Amino acid sequence: MRIIKIILIMISVLCILTSCSLGGSRTEMLNKNSDEKNAADRLEQVIEAINNEDKEAIKALFSQKSLDESDDFEGSTDSLFDFIQGTIEDWEKPSGPTVYDSNDYGHKIKEVNSYYLVNTDKQKYFFLLRDYPVDTDHPDNVGLYLLLAVRAEDEEKIWDGDNKIIYDGDKKLSHAGIYLPIE
Repeated sequence: MRIIKIILIMISVLCILTSCSLGGSRTEMLNKNSDEKNAADRLEQVIEAINNEDKEAIKALFSQKSLDESDDFEGSTDSLFDFIQGTIEDWEKPSGPTVYDSNDYGHKIKEVNSYYLVNTDKQKYFFLLRDYPVDTDHPDNVGLYLLLAVRAEDEEKIWDGDNKIIYDGDKKLSHAGIYLPIE
């Protein structure tokens, strides 16, 4: 009888220690690391295109939906190249990424919003990237939807609902393509 109690206790302890629901699942932790790496890789692609002033490379990063909804993607690309002063040397991640996953009976959508402080040899900038790496039903949505860039000292202004850049009061605004709200 004593051996059965010990075995039951050991099985209970083993179940508790190997449970995925305690402290977050291992899959969730691995996905978060993967999302961070993928977002950083996407930023590196953006940086390379900016440093090389490669319009086609930057355009290739954006989804077809973003290109269709952008007011003037070509003009915005030129404005971005003019706006970024100097050569991008490094970057840091102040927070994020923020990831939204949806799986509705196999119809998967993933939205990744990532935020970076990007340093050139002349200026510091804040970048916000909204990326859709997965949309199983709408492949034209896959890719970058938004690249917002401001000088780092102007970052707080984009979050202020009174400025109507990211928010209009409490309502989230949507922008497609390259968006330079404060030049």
